Amino acid sequence: MLRIAVSKGRIFRECIPLLARAGVVPRDDPDTSRKLILDTNQADVKLVIIRAADVPTYVQYGAAELGVTGKDVLMEHGGEGLYEPLDLGIARCRLMVAGPRRAARLHRRLRIATKYVQSTRRYYAALGQQVEIVKLYGSMELAPLVGLADRIVDLVDTGNTLRANGLVPLEHIADISSRLVVNKAAMKMKHAAVSALVDALGRAVEEQAQEPA
Repeated sequence: MLRIAVSKGRIFRECIPLLARAGVVPRDDPDTSRKLILDTNQADVKLVIIRAADVPTYVQYGAAELGVTGKDVLMEHGGEGLYEPLDLGIARCRLMVAGPRRAARLHRRLRIATKYVQSTRRYYAALGQQVEIVKLYGSMELAPLVGLADRIVDLVDTGNTLRANGLVPLEHIADISSRLVVNKAAMKMKHAAVSALVDALGRAVEEQAQEPA
């Protein structure tokens, strides 16, 4: 049995065509089904529906043999106990520092609001800059508007939400896309089945990349 952990939303929508190319098709519609474990057309493959941030943890501890999640989540998790064999090339965006176009002069440490605490800390440490980090879970754009933070670190796709709130991208931290992760023990214990699925998904990624946009 192979279990693939994946989250609902954009990642799932963009992952479904790749899974189908690899021969894995869910029997239930995740948008209408209340099931958290979905059967597929392959009796020995199931999809486990969880929050994106939890995917690495489920895979690390063997509750799922494989998973699909964003590189941003993996950067926060650290990747312990995981292999990352494939960049699936889906759900692309950027991890950015953003803030007001004209920032006021500060007489204290820069205050950054983000849910990406580890990534933010590493980024500013590499710059040799000490910052104060305020952890938030949503509505990052609000923080500079009400004086909670000077800047934010968040995912940026089109930038429309930033512009609507008077903010602009200031610094690029990383390009983000969804990755396939594999439990290290499962790679050894279920090597043939896991390798076959990884290879099939690799071919699916190549085929999709060759299609005209």
